Amino acid sequence: MTLEILTADALAPVRHGFFTRRGGASSGIFAGLNCGAGSSDQSEVVTINRSRVAQAMDVAPDALVGVHQIHSADVKVIESAGAQGKADAMVSATPGLALGVLTADCMPVLLADADNGVIGAVHAGWRGAISGILEATLEAMVGLGAARDRIAAVIGPCISQRAYEVGPEFLEDFIADDPENTRFFAGGKGDRYQFDLPGYGLMRLREAGVGHAEWTRHCTYSDAALFYSFRRSVHEREADYGRLISVIRL
Repeated sequence: MTLEILTADALAPVRHGFFTRRGGASSGIFAGLNCGAGSSDQSEVVTINRSRVAQAMDVAPDALVGVHQIHSADVKVIESAGAQGKADAMVSATPGLALGVLTADCMPVLLADADNGVIGAVHAGWRGAISGILEATLEAMVGLGAARDRIAAVIGPCISQRAYEVGPEFLEDFIADDPENTRFFAGGKGDRYQFDLPGYGLMRLREAGVGHAEWTRHCTYSDAALFYSFRRSVHEREADYGRLISVIRL
């Protein structure tokens, strides 16, 4: 099966892709393009999957750069291939390197200032987003020569509000950060709430001054044929889950 890759006109002409799970070599609960080396999938199969992604992005496998994601606000400036350590975002102005982040409900965010040749890739769950990972990424891109109002940012497939049920303590954390964050919560069953993660991400990006911000409007939880989902795997009592990859390169 060929790879199925989602793209956004806003990032053109910079090469990029939000890869779905289709077209990979994994099987069982990981069936498809599982790119998570941290999963319990066979490591050699994950390597095959990542090689297919690198080929699709027209880079060598070792030029597909990633970080050990830890739900932080830490950003790495990438100038060469190889191990990059712990972080949740990468920025680069180096042609020929592809930045890849892994997600399975969290927001993958790809960013580009095509005019100035600076790109970024972010793994943003709620912890990273409330801690400032998006703003830190923009600052790092500006540090490499990007113009904030020339940066386009696209949030890829992630969990949508209708599928993201949270408890009252979650709401309290967001209200403590900013009382206006209540607008990202809708009432759910009992004392539960439904949290709008991509809506929150878009707000943070726009308030930080990006030139353009959008969400592809794909929900990872709701489409098992296309996407892996951590929350869905928990609800279905599966032992593990696959990781999607989103990639951008100059």
